[in-house]
Amino acid sequence: MCGRYATSRTPSTLVADFEADLGELFEDVGPDYNVAPTKLAPLVVGRSDDGRPRRELVTAKWGLVPSWAKDPSIGSRLINARSETVAHKPAFRSAFGTRRAIVPADGFYEWYQPQVGPDGTKPAKQPFFMSAEGGLGLAGLYEFWKDPEGRWVLTYTILTTSAEGEDGRIHDRAPLLVDAEHAERWLAAEPWPDAVDHLRPATPGALRAWPVSTLVNNVRNNGPELIEPIAAE
Repeated sequence: MCGRYATSRTPSTLVADFEADLGELFEDVGPDYNVAPTKLAPLVVGRSDDGRPRRELVTAKWGLVPSWAKDPSIGSRLINARSETVAHKPAFRSAFGTRRAIVPADGFYEWYQPQVGPDGTKPAKQPFFMSAEGGLGLAGLYEFWKDPEGRWVLTYTILTTSAEGEDGRIHDRAPLLVDAEHAERWLAAEPWPDAVDHLRPATPGALRAWPVSTLVNNVRNNGPELIEPIAAE
């Protein structure tokens, strides 16, 4: 999975779709059709009131910063967590144990590199948007980091797996999805060692893909036109 996705559902829609409450850490940052690393975006996390589980909608920064990190810049390198190693990698294993989340998304972008032409020229990469009706709930992890002034920063990462079939032709990695039947346990603040086995790869049969404008290449471009289908460039 590359480092861009779109999320445009309103807070009220997110609350309804994910059966969540608006948390104290929620900030309405508005629709974003070009979410990039270090930007703020909605996140669904699990909470417990006297042992009763509930879901809370918060706002977090994309790019997980481990609690032990000395510099938050590490987050820009930890936007994705490989599902194959997430349970053991020091940056993610603590969050994987008790701080799992769902990342609401309309869909995500991938860049396909066409083959080199007969004349030896290398065509520009073509962006694709991958989505499903009703949007996606991507598997994520979150972490709290305290800055030098003592303020807490909430950050997150997205779990990925190998992509197969037609989607694998576009890009070799894809995010993992949290289905409704597994959402409650996924969000629970308790260890679930084989959790990844219960997630669904966002690969063939799970979503559609179509080419979009190269305007998405510039993070300053942000609007619904970015996800509109075009003829492949």
